Amino acid sequence: MKLLVTVSRIFTGLLFVFSGLVKAIDPRGLAYKMQEFFEAWAHDGFFPKWMDLCNDHSLLLSVGMITLEVLVGAALLLGWRSKWTTALLLSLILFFTFLTGYVLFTGNIRACGCFGDCIPLTPIQTFSKDLILLLMCILLIVKRAYIQPISSSLVSYISLGGVVLFTLLLQYHALTYLPLIDCLPYQKGNNLLELRKMPANAIPDKYDYVFVYSKEGIKKDFSVSNLPDSSWAFVERKQVLVQKGSNNTPLINDFSFTTTSGTDTTESILGQQSAYYILFIKDVETHAGDWKEDKALIESLVNQNLPVYVVTAQRKQVIYQLSTLLPPKKIPPVFTCDATAIKSAARTNPVLFEMKGPVVQEKISWARFQSIHE
Repeated sequence: MKLLVTVSRIFTGLLFVFSGLVKAIDPRGLAYKMQEFFEAWAHDGFFPKWMDLCNDHSLLLSVGMITLEVLVGAALLLGWRSKWTTALLLSLILFFTFLTGYVLFTGNIRACGCFGDCIPLTPIQTFSKDLILLLMCILLIVKRAYIQPISSSLVSYISLGGVVLFTLLLQYHALTYLPLIDCLPYQKGNNLLELRKMPANAIPDKYDYVFVYSKEGIKKDFSVSNLPDSSWAFVERKQVLVQKGSNNTPLINDFSFTTTSGTDTTESILGQQSAYYILFIKDVETHAGDWKEDKALIESLVNQNLPVYVVTAQRKQVIYQLSTLLPPKKIPPVFTCDATAIKSAARTNPVLFEMKGPVVQEKISWARFQSIHE
């Protein structure tokens, strides 16, 4: 039994540390996933005011949850205060099981993001994982006497303090300078035009059409091969999903640059073969950098005759901000893009993409703009 408890403790502790660190390299990704849950629960009427408040502070909650997950895993490995550690472990596992069960049984959210974007799991995989962890946690609580500290209290405190500090610094780096490891489709070296295409092995959804006719106040559905006679009046045609396809969504979706008139310029911009730059400014409210640095960066690129384009979800507001900093002739073309797509492409706001053709050469956070234009 002692061996089983030891194996369960080490496995659970390592998994918690690993899971937390995988998310720590991109805490904003977890914050976006949290927002999906908060928005879904608010929509369903579950404490909407509280959900809106949590939505507004999702990044802070993300940093806290990641740090807590790593801390609990490390404490379990050290055997530190087993009573409190296992109680907190059980609370977290029950919470995670609820989340993964919600994802699996409601279908309101595509995935839970348990291992971030680097290790995507299906809803059934994540829910099964949490059930196994729950059983292990129950064993650890029942047989808590077998969990003994592997070091003195002082060493444990110092170790756990170091774990917390390291986790916070890792997240700070990601939030300021972009994630150390980029697992998203917009990562360096990727061809964005190719990733906008449908996968080669895609199986499309199959649809059929149902025709609705009415007669004497009664509406009835008819198939295309069994239409009624002329005594029935046509009402509408409905598209019905017959068979769900698979792998039929491009890795990069809803990623397009549109002008004020609605013209899609994505292919023409990404299709050019020379070097150019794309400055992503998701919105004005969450702009983390210094607008003066944006100004200096744009001026530096323009003075070198390097094409630069601004892509944002708030075209009017961004143009206004740039107009207060730059003369009209130096304001680069500003295009509109879906905010969700920008969230995936640019994990900080703003971010500069160095491009050559459709291939990403480099991604530069706002915190490094000064080193670019100097």
